[in-house]
Amino acid sequence: MLDEKLLRPYDPKETEDRVYKLWEESGFFDPDKLPKSRKLKAESYTIVLPPPNVTGSLHMGHALNATIQDILIRKKRMEGFRTLWLPGTDHAGIATQNVVEKELKKQGLSRHDLGREKFIEKVWEWKEKYGDIILDQLKKIGASCDWSRARFTMDKDYAKAVEEAFLHYHKKGWIYQGDRVVNWCPRCLTSLSDLELEYETTPGKLYYIKYPVKDDLGVELLSGLRSSTPKFIIVATTRPETMLGDSAVAVNSKDKRYKNLVGKTIILPIVGREIPVVADSAIEMEFGTGAVKVTPAHDMLDFEIGQRHKLPSYKIINQYGKMSAEAGRDYEGLKTKEAREKVVEELQKRGLMEKIEDYSLNVSKCYRCNSVIEPQISKQWFLKMAELAKTAKDAVKKGEIKFHPKRWEKVYFSWLDNIRDWCISRQIWWGHKIPLEGVDDVLDTWFSSALWPFATLNEKDKKEFYPTQTLSTARDILNLWVTRMIFSGYEFMKEKPFNDIIIHPTILTKEGKRMSKSLGTGIDPMLLIEKYGADATRFGLIYQMMGDQDIHFNEDHIMAGKKFCNKIWNATRFILSFDVKVKEKQTRTDKQILKDFEKVKKSVNKNMEQYKFGHALHEIYEFFWHSFCDIYIEETKKTNSEESKEILNKILNDSLILLHPFMPFITEEIWSKFLEKNKNLLIVEKWK
Repeated sequence: MLDEKLLRPYDPKETEDRVYKLWEESGFFDPDKLPKSRKLKAESYTIVLPPPNVTGSLHMGHALNATIQDILIRKKRMEGFRTLWLPGTDHAGIATQNVVEKELKKQGLSRHDLGREKFIEKVWEWKEKYGDIILDQLKKIGASCDWSRARFTMDKDYAKAVEEAFLHYHKKGWIYQGDRVVNWCPRCLTSLSDLELEYETTPGKLYYIKYPVKDDLGVELLSGLRSSTPKFIIVATTRPETMLGDSAVAVNSKDKRYKNLVGKTIILPIVGREIPVVADSAIEMEFGTGAVKVTPAHDMLDFEIGQRHKLPSYKIINQYGKMSAEAGRDYEGLKTKEAREKVVEELQKRGLMEKIEDYSLNVSKCYRCNSVIEPQISKQWFLKMAELAKTAKDAVKKGEIKFHPKRWEKVYFSWLDNIRDWCISRQIWWGHKIPLEGVDDVLDTWFSSALWPFATLNEKDKKEFYPTQTLSTARDILNLWVTRMIFSGYEFMKEKPFNDIIIHPTILTKEGKRMSKSLGTGIDPMLLIEKYGADATRFGLIYQMMGDQDIHFNEDHIMAGKKFCNKIWNATRFILSFDVKVKEKQTRTDKQILKDFEKVKKSVNKNMEQYKFGHALHEIYEFFWHSFCDIYIEETKKTNSEESKEILNKILNDSLILLHPFMPFITEEIWSKFLEKNKNLLIVEKWK
């Protein structure tokens, strides 16, 4: 007798939570609890979840990546591998500290009011209350992780691994402390790496400033004219306020316009300091006038130029983003914008402003608090990268680690070829303290997350599940995280951390804009799951994943996923209620559908092995909806043959298996609840 539930429309809300509970109770997410009746392969298959921040909630990128990983792990589990998908969260030093500080601000308090120890206690309290929200959301989308092995980058064992890694590098002489220009956030009061910045294009100005030449030997002007009397060299800059800290003016050594001026002395306007003109190959001749000011304490390139030419540094901006005493009495305490206005006014008054042009600025901001970055010289801890970068490059060059798509190798090599020593220290309280006496700084969050593939595993699991097989991640953390995991794996485990790296597409708005909550362009996948169900959401995301192009999100595809769920449901109802009247041999139509289905199965398998998940889903969708439902099922209604009944059941059975990695909830519901002959859960059924 047909189950009454099948007579009603499919309801994901009634189904999905119940089915997920069924999976959890089975224990099959744990590789040590897979059914004994299954003959498991000797090989393991491991994926580590890119650990989301404890401050995070599920966004569309998370939803897509979680679906990709779940597809991989479900298929391999069904193929008989001992599968481990290890989840966890990252402590996210700056982000988490900011969140807790905002909570304290509501109470009229700051972290300094509490002191370091009490503040860290508050962070732990916050983490225990809110830190695992995103993991619960991942369950909603169907992620079949082994939650019993969930890790956190501040766990005791993990903290021990981080300390050992630091001391290992320190013993090798690869860690040192030095004064360098760093990206400084005046709100978070810490250094940031280049990869932790966000960039915003804003309208600005390009200022052309006259720097007087001290001697009277003459100088070739930009107009091409010569003068026998003291003149000016005109310098273009977007930040006139930092000229108060200039140590030189630099020109390209190949720039013929300034060949007679190199080595001469000029006068720094307003300040009156005598500074040299230096030649350096790093200067872009096409920018402005080809002559640029050199402020070693507040620009990374200028710092390097200063090092090469032994120039002094003047720190004119303090840690709070205000002008320091070294900027001069008239400017001390001003915000940089205020100082800029005052400097421009003074230059104009003295007749030293040649012109001002509109100019588009690419402003760097803190990725967490959105404050404008103020580069400044600071004493920081660094990790030497020369040997580690070579190891990481060799791994990919030799084919030990493969990128999918392959074009991302170019980006990977480019970063490693131009890599600087890694600034690993941060001036915040929440995080792994640098394990050296008298040092209060904490380690960059990415230092600890670089150890993720092995630091998450106990000694037994390391032997069974390391190296991992596949890493799926977004492109924006390719060098932040992926590259660092690679050299860390070789350095500490003497083996690669994974075989394959999938760089999945970025999800953009329908109009092609970046999805962002702050910009009001973000879409909450939890709302989509609530409206359409997890299977429909997964379907819509993967269905749009065709080729290497970014996804222009269209909710219509989620709606199509919902309709497909209904199609599967209705087909199941028909097949289970199919009434056999005539016994016949296979017809030409029977033979053709079986032949077509075999081709589809082969194609689906091939595409999945090549990580072409969108193509695989398109194949099974087109077959099931059109060839099977619209054509073959309609034909069977005319014959009602016993042979057709068998074919209907076979194709439904095998289609559920093929679809399970993509749409796990509805396929498990039909398989386990309505197909009485199936004793095992679909999650551990043999793959076709």
